[in-house]
Amino acid sequence: MRDIAVLIFPRFQLLDAAGPLTAFDEARRRTMPPAYRLRLMARAGGLIASSSGMQLMAEPLTSDPLDTLIVAGGWGISEASACPETLAYIRAAAGRARRIASVCSGAFVLAAAGLLDGKRATTHWARAAELARSYPRVRVEPDRIFVQDGAIWTSAGITAGIDLALALIAEDVGEPIAKRAAQQLVVYHRRPGGQSQFSALLETDRSNGRFSPVLAWAREHLNEPLPVERLAERVAMSPRHFTRSFLSDIGMTPAKAVERLRLEVARERVEGSPEPIEHVAARTGFRDPERMRRAFIRAFGQPPQALRRAAKAQATSVRA
Repeated sequence: MRDIAVLIFPRFQLLDAAGPLTAFDEARRRTMPPAYRLRLMARAGGLIASSSGMQLMAEPLTSDPLDTLIVAGGWGISEASACPETLAYIRAAAGRARRIASVCSGAFVLAAAGLLDGKRATTHWARAAELARSYPRVRVEPDRIFVQDGAIWTSAGITAGIDLALALIAEDVGEPIAKRAAQQLVVYHRRPGGQSQFSALLETDRSNGRFSPVLAWAREHLNEPLPVERLAERVAMSPRHFTRSFLSDIGMTPAKAVERLRLEVARERVEGSPEPIEHVAARTGFRDPERMRRAFIRAFGQPPQALRRAAKAQATSVRA
């Protein structure tokens, strides 16, 4: 029996804890003897209030051996990342447990503990740039649903914790159990499109919304050339000033943002239609299918054909 513990703190995100625990519970009910013993932990234990005000009862941190420690995220992450007792516990657990994981902004706690130094990691897209700035030794991959680097697993925002848990379950007790747990939860066993959090790209303009219209316009004209000069003209700015302001506000260059828009739309077409790959490449501005293939591999880790096959298999699984 594997001990799975979720670490919480005041103002944690409720679903960051409840989502993974529920997935493991569903897997536990489908194994004999039960594969997991579930635990909820906090620095001093007791009732811990989430960011929504709902409280969960947690046990205090102990030196008991664990198989897996999962650190939740939430609005209280700054305090948790600065708590010496919490960080010391996580470092010690990393030496004892088989694996350490985080959900959403829980990656900041792992980074503060030094566990992500030199490793690939992800977090919620809205905080990925902050994670990279605050911890430059972390190789942040902002477009992933979850990332595994050795014994360290990190995941994106909130519901991605369920994706992470299902992947851990599949590793432990096999794909069939993970699939049945996903079906019971009415979620995808494997999200279509691989591990990417491209949704909400148009909301990446979190400052004053000044670039949202040009991003929306670009998404409707992906089959056309979209150089920085053309984008700058849409907002009546010089190309140099536009590029500098865009990078400062959005956290990426205009060219990178356009590529992400193209990838998002191309992925939707690849997975949701039988349209030939070369047509998708042409209509989303990649022009050359090989260029689109390379972009897909960089972003999703797989070529378009593999994602199409996975989407078809997933659709068949869900219907079954």
